Amino acid sequence: MTADRPVLDLRDVTKTYGDVGALRGVTLAVQDGEFVAVVGPSGSGKSTMLNIIGTLDRPTSGTVTIAGNDVGTMSDDALSALRAEHIGFVFQHFHLHAGATAAENVGDGLLYSGVPRRERHRRAVEALGRVGLGHRVDHRPNQLSGGEKQRVAIARAIVGEPTILLADEPTGALDTASGASILALLRELHDAGTTVLVITHDLALAASLPRQVRMRDGRVEQDSLAEDAGALAAAIAGSTR
Repeated sequence: MTADRPVLDLRDVTKTYGDVGALRGVTLAVQDGEFVAVVGPSGSGKSTMLNIIGTLDRPTSGTVTIAGNDVGTMSDDALSALRAEHIGFVFQHFHLHAGATAAENVGDGLLYSGVPRRERHRRAVEALGRVGLGHRVDHRPNQLSGGEKQRVAIARAIVGEPTILLADEPTGALDTASGASILALLRELHDAGTTVLVITHDLALAASLPRQVRMRDGRVEQDSLAEDAGALAAAIAGSTR
């Protein structure tokens, strides 16, 4: 994406469930290659926003644009294709098939892309190598540690080379050492060019990332990028006086 067209653009997005407003006019733009933490307490709207960014749910009002595509104008089939091409998901609880090998679980990330089975396996093995699990290709989830399971989940998310990686509490089910290892892996993926959004309630994790977006009561309460821009503008104005 070009610098003047965000890879992700939410404009005045709302989401209501009956009388409950889960999102209340959220506006957020993320440029290609950013690493963003979306942080907030339970009920703040961050998970609802994740589902809308991931096109798993549609907003009640407002516009959502992903990689130049206005998702509000797209059919369900077109949204499925958009997800397959541009969006990778990492979940807190892994969501791996117990009876499948690591390679088979990762290859599932390509099921809706029309990739032949042999090619799915090749790409899955390659993705597992990227996350440091080339030696665990034929292992099943019950043979893997928690950190290794999350690495399999990340490999599944990146096997299709997505534009945006959405990580929902990716360290929440892990011990401290495993969580630090997963965060380091996400940093490596970001350094390689992937746009990464981490949804978390962990303030320390959020503070370690380049940009923090704080949610509360269905709204963006604070955005460090806007604050940095405001501070820069103030500094420039002060220097010209």
